[in-house]
Amino acid sequence: MNKARRLRISKLFTLEMGHALLGHDGQCRNIHGHSYKLFVTLRGIPLDECGHPKDGMLMDFSDLKTIVQKNVISQFDHAVVLHMDAPHEVKSVLAEHFEKFVVLPFQPTCENLLLHFVDLIINELPSHVELYKVRLDETATAYAEWCVDDIAYH
Repeated sequence: MNKARRLRISKLFTLEMGHALLGHDGQCRNIHGHSYKLFVTLRGIPLDECGHPKDGMLMDFSDLKTIVQKNVISQFDHAVVLHMDAPHEVKSVLAEHFEKFVVLPFQPTCENLLLHFVDLIINELPSHVELYKVRLDETATAYAEWCVDDIAYH
């Protein structure tokens, strides 16, 4: 493996999502929404196989789009996301009246959503590609970021 040929590619995805943070001591305890930006960065060595349809690519961006669309965007875009411990009455009304309502076993913070998205993407990638970094922008000025390099620090 020629490490000098290793590089990163990134793709941006957008999604609209509402959530509320159960028991939070600020405004985020109320149902509200964000225009999220999800940046997915892959690392590896581009294919060097003359005549192959993917020659010169680490991964076709359309293939990455398919993975993220199927595993993240289709489930969370235009959804309301709540912790499973939210009041039953609230969950019942939302489930009855809205098509995209997601209940999660964790607080739907930017940080937890990011880690969940990493879990949903990482095992769907081809073996020659490494999920390097995922960034979730919740607002224009606030984001959470996961990077494979941080795993070594556990």
